[in-house]
Amino acid sequence: MKVFVVDIAKCNGCYGCQVACKDEHVGNSWAPYSLPQPNTGQYWLKVKEWDRGQVSKVWVEYRPWLCMHCDDSPCAKVAPDAVYKRPDGLVILDPEKSRGHRELVDACPHGAIYYNEELDTAQKCTGCAHLVDAGKLPHCVDLCATGGLRFGDEEDFAAEIAQAETFDDTGISVTGRAGATRPRVYYLNLPHLFIAGDVWDPQANEIIENAEVTLTLPDGSTRSTTTDDFGDFYFRRLDAGRYDLHIEAEGFATIEHKAIELHDSLNLGDFPLERNQSATLQASIGS
Repeated sequence: MKVFVVDIAKCNGCYGCQVACKDEHVGNSWAPYSLPQPNTGQYWLKVKEWDRGQVSKVWVEYRPWLCMHCDDSPCAKVAPDAVYKRPDGLVILDPEKSRGHRELVDACPHGAIYYNEELDTAQKCTGCAHLVDAGKLPHCVDLCATGGLRFGDEEDFAAEIAQAETFDDTGISVTGRAGATRPRVYYLNLPHLFIAGDVWDPQANEIIENAEVTLTLPDGSTRSTTTDDFGDFYFRRLDAGRYDLHIEAEGFATIEHKAIELHDSLNLGDFPLERNQSATLQASIGS
């Protein structure tokens, strides 16, 4: 059975896969798998882009998005005469039998099915089944410049699949193939959300390096890091929930920031640490 493996850490947002899909399918009919894709309005593979965080801690996330080729496809349930799964796992909308089946668009929880008004048929990614039949790679994979998008036999990717995530029928990323649809597109290194901030000494008007920052997660466990040479700290790959933050540095009073509600990546801003009395006295004597 075939799978797609998408390594987000290798995706640089070049949109090459999206262009490759257009190059292969716009104006081309690949019977019996597909009729031509429209030049505009449909992206059988599209690169989703999100800006995460707030100034000055902003990261851009790119995520190639295509038909998930689910083993339990919702589209097949609403139009079983028009949808079939090949022995290699690719899910195909028969271009002729899909005519008039507008309900296929709403049936896909991943937003991967489109309706071609001109041809009066539902359309989506075929996994470039015509190329796979010829022993070639899907065009998006073949043109991926970074190796972030791959395709092949499931057993060849077993070790990576064990570490990967998929998207369930609610659009939430989950470990493995959980969820009702059981998709065949696996994602590695999804960034999830982050919490960030910076720590500084207002008396000296300088950043504080190596401050110990501890984050308490919703399940009660903790993660720790230290501020870098810019005074910044990051906690990555977090899920939505409530977090507590604890910051301490030698010679400074400890501070806490509790009940942080995380729904999207968050820059908490700057944390000025006040020198404790002994440190202030030592600094005074030293001067």
